[in-house]
Amino acid sequence: MRQTHKACKNMLLNKAGATVSLILLTLILAPLAKAKMAVDFDPNLDFSKFKTFAYSGGVNMLEFRQLNPNFISDRVHAGVSQVLNERGLKEVKMDEQPDLVIRYWANSQSSIVSAGVGDWGQFGQYVSDYWAYTFDMMTAESSLDASLVIDLIDLKRKDLAWRVYLEQKIVDDDSIWPKVLKEISKGFESYPPSKKEIDEKRKERAEHPPKPAAR
Repeated sequence: MRQTHKACKNMLLNKAGATVSLILLTLILAPLAKAKMAVDFDPNLDFSKFKTFAYSGGVNMLEFRQLNPNFISDRVHAGVSQVLNERGLKEVKMDEQPDLVIRYWANSQSSIVSAGVGDWGQFGQYVSDYWAYTFDMMTAESSLDASLVIDLIDLKRKDLAWRVYLEQKIVDDDSIWPKVLKEISKGFESYPPSKKEIDEKRKERAEHPPKPAAR
């Protein structure tokens, strides 16, 4: 009888311990639920030559309401301007022929929108060639995400120089975008890229050939 009582007591203690462990694990992991991030860039560019930038706005394909119509645009502008200014670049107007043009696209769909959707203006969407590898990797998830892509476009070449992907699971349409936008500075922590990062990017591109544009 004592053994049965002892076994039941041990079982209850084990269950309680497992519950406490699960709660502790949840509390530990909760702060880590940040935006998924990836960075892509052209390893053949000399980033020290970029001295100025201009903000051109972006393209929104959102399936739920924003906090206000200009919230994402204003926060992207402020966030990217701050990190580039800290790295010695100067913001100018679009008609002043900047070295880099900043553009963003925001989505709240199961995958980032196709090239046929949205008004991309004078610049393409850049989802083929060497840029396709990271693009395809970041859009492979089937769950509903909030996706923010920030492009730094080389105006002279009219091609990408740097691209940041930020994605977050959508759980609350009133709070999700502030969480994503808070991560902008992290997408530029390695700007300009180090020699090691350039070598790694060249190796990656050698292993993943350019993808032709869809016809």
